[in-house]
Amino acid sequence: MFVFVFAGHLSLHKHRQRGGKEGQVLHRSKRGWVWNQFFVIEEYTGPDPVLVGRLHSDVDSGNGNIKYILSGEGAGTIFVIDDKTGNIHATKTLDREEQAQYTLTAQAVDRDTNKPLEPPSEFIVKVQDINDNPPEFLHGPYYARVPEMSNVGTSVMQVTATDADDPTYGNSARLVYSILQGQPYFSVEPQTGIIRTALPNMDREARQEYDVVIQAKDMGGHMGGLSGTTEVKITLTDVNDNPPKFPQSVYSMSVSEDKVPGEEVGRLKAKDPDLGDNGLVNYRLIDGDGLSMFELSTDSETREAVIKLKKSVDFETKRSYTLKVEGSNPHVDPQFLAWGPYKDEATIKISVEDADEPPVFVAPSYTFEVEENAPEGTLVGRVHAKDTDVANNPVRYMIPRYTDVEQFFSVNSEDGMITTTRPLDREAQAWHNISVSATEIGGHHQDTKVRVNIKVKDVNDNSPEFATNNEVLMCETVAPGKVIETVSAVDKDEMAHRQHFTFSLAPEVAHNHNFSLKDNRDSTASIFVLRKGFSRLTQDVYNLPIEINDNGFPAMSSTNTLTIRVCSCDSKNTILSCNVEPYVLPAGLSTGALIAILACIVILLAIVVLFVALRRQKKEPLIVFEEEDIRENIITYDDEGGGEEDTEAFDIATLQNPDGANGFLPRKDIKPELQYPIRPGSGRPAANRLGDLCHQFVGLKVNHWDKKCCCMIKMTCL
Repeated sequence: MFVFVFAGHLSLHKHRQRGGKEGQVLHRSKRGWVWNQFFVIEEYTGPDPVLVGRLHSDVDSGNGNIKYILSGEGAGTIFVIDDKTGNIHATKTLDREEQAQYTLTAQAVDRDTNKPLEPPSEFIVKVQDINDNPPEFLHGPYYARVPEMSNVGTSVMQVTATDADDPTYGNSARLVYSILQGQPYFSVEPQTGIIRTALPNMDREARQEYDVVIQAKDMGGHMGGLSGTTEVKITLTDVNDNPPKFPQSVYSMSVSEDKVPGEEVGRLKAKDPDLGDNGLVNYRLIDGDGLSMFELSTDSETREAVIKLKKSVDFETKRSYTLKVEGSNPHVDPQFLAWGPYKDEATIKISVEDADEPPVFVAPSYTFEVEENAPEGTLVGRVHAKDTDVANNPVRYMIPRYTDVEQFFSVNSEDGMITTTRPLDREAQAWHNISVSATEIGGHHQDTKVRVNIKVKDVNDNSPEFATNNEVLMCETVAPGKVIETVSAVDKDEMAHRQHFTFSLAPEVAHNHNFSLKDNRDSTASIFVLRKGFSRLTQDVYNLPIEINDNGFPAMSSTNTLTIRVCSCDSKNTILSCNVEPYVLPAGLSTGALIAILACIVILLAIVVLFVALRRQKKEPLIVFEEEDIRENIITYDDEGGGEEDTEAFDIATLQNPDGANGFLPRKDIKPELQYPIRPGSGRPAANRLGDLCHQFVGLKVNHWDKKCCCMIKMTCL
C-alpha cells in the first residue's frame, strides 16, 4: 500500500470518498490504491526545485530493491521523482491561472525484474493559488445618465470587476468596491459595485457632467490586496424644473404708419434653461387694446415671439397701443408642479410713427359714361383725392400716358375734372380703362393712382348690312314663286333686343320682272322668283340691290347688293355647276393633246437652236448626210399609235423637217454633232436616243408611246 507523504507532514489515507455522485461513497478493497492529492504553491521562484511530496510503499524495506515510477501530466518535465526515495519535485514555476491541477500516476516495481509490486495509483497535484492577479474592469470606461433632481440613493449603474485568482481559496478573489473620485455627489456599494446618487437636488443647469473613479480591491479590501480602477462619466439628463422667464417686464416697440399688414414689428423671448421639449415656450396675446391691430407668431428656428402688423395703423387716428403677452411651457412634469407656475407675462408698448403718405382717393375706383361722337371737351366725370397727413398739402392730378396711349382724355390738374380730347367711337372701343395719378404738392412728392373706367354710350351711327354671305345659288329650272333666299341684317350699334330691321327693293329694281322681296317683319326678308326660264348661257349672274333700314334714332339705312348666280341642276334640283361651260373641242383631239403638241414643238425648236449655236462656235457643218438620218428615226417606232386620228391632227412632215415648214431645207451632206454623245453599242433605236436628248435638255422623261402624245419620239405627254 502507498503512503502519500506531503512536504512538511505525513498523512495516511486508507479509505476515502472518490468519484461518483454527491453523497455516494465508493469503498475500495484493502489492497486498493488510496486517492490523495499534493499541493504546490504557484509562482515559486526559489533556487532549488520545490519538493511536492513523497511516495512510499509499505513493501519498501529500504534495501533499494523497489523502483518508483511517475507518469501522467507533466511527468518528467514539470514533475520528477527520485526512483529510490519516491520524492517528487516541481522543476518549473507553476501558474494556477494557466493550469490549476495535474493528474499523475505512481507505480512501485521491482528494480531488477520491473515487476509491479503495487497497483498503479492516480493522484492530483493541485497548484495552490496566491494573490498574483489584480482586479480588472473589462468594459470601462463607463457612461451613465441619471435625471437631474433625483432623490438620494437613485441607482445610476453597476460596474463589475473580475479577478483571475482562485475564488474558492482564500481572499485573493474577494473584491470590495470604493469610490476614489466623485464624492460627495455619488457613492458605490462595496459588495455589488452599484453607483448611486449621494446628494439631493443635483441641478443640470448648474453642472451637467461628472467624472467618477471606482476602485475594486481584492483580499476583501485589506492591506496587501491588489486593486484596479475604472472611470465612469455620469451625465445629468434634463427635467422640466425651470419655468420660462421674460428678461424684461415691459418691452417698447414702434411701427410706422406706412407699414403694410404682415410686416414684423418686433420680437421678444422668454428664457428657459431646460432642454428640448422641456424648454419649449408657447406665446399668446392675452390682453391689450392692440389685439385687433397686431398678431403674434413663433419663429420655428429661434423660438422667439414675433409681433406682426395685422391691420394698417394710422398715426392721425391712434398713436400708441398696448399688448400683454404670455409665455408658457407646453410640457409640464407633474413631479415638479409645486415649483410652478410654468409661465410668465410681459407688457409690450407699441408707438405709431408718422409717415409722409401719398394722397388717398375718396373712392377705390371710378366708373363714368360718355356718349360716342360727343364733341371735344365733353365732361366725363371728376376724381378727388386728399392728403391725409397733418400738413394736408394740396394735390395735383394727371393721367399717366401709358394708360391712355392715344390720349382720348385729359384731366384738370387742380380739380380732377376729366374731359374728352376728341369724339369717341363706341364701335372702335366700347370701354376706356385709364388711371389718374394724384401727387401732393410739397413733402416727398408721393403719388397714388386710381382706376377710372369710362363707358362709351352707343349712338345709332352705323348702317345695317347683310348678316351673312350675300351670294345666292339658284337652279336654271327654278319655278316662279319659289323662295330662293331669306336674308337678315346686323348693325354694329348696340341696340340689343330692341333692334329691328325692315327690307325693301331699291327703287331702280322695284319693278323688275325677275325677283321680288317680302319683308317678314321679324328683321328678315324672303326673296321670290317671278318668272321661269333662266339660262346661265344667256345670263349667269343677277345683282339685286336691297335697301335695309333700322329703328334707331335717327334711323339709318343702307343698300346692299344680293348676288344671285344661275347654276346647272339635276332633276332633284341638286346643283351640279355654276360656271359657264367651256368651248367644246373637235372630237378626236383633247385640250391636253394640243398642249402636248405645242410643248413638243417648242422642245424640238430649242434642240435645233442649241445645235446651231454649238456648230457656230466650232464652225462645222450642221448635218451630215447618212442613209439613216434623225428624221427617219423620228418616224420609226414599233409601238401602237393612234391611227388616223393622230396623223390627221397635225402634219407629220413638219415634225420630220421643222425647218422646211418655214421654207428652209437643211443640208443632208452634213452630220449633226450632239452635245451629249451616244454610247456606242447601246443598240437603242434612234428615236429613243433623241428622246434622251430631249430629256437631257428639258427634263422630260422618256416613256412608252401614247396615242395622246404630241410627237413621235416616245415622250410622255405633259
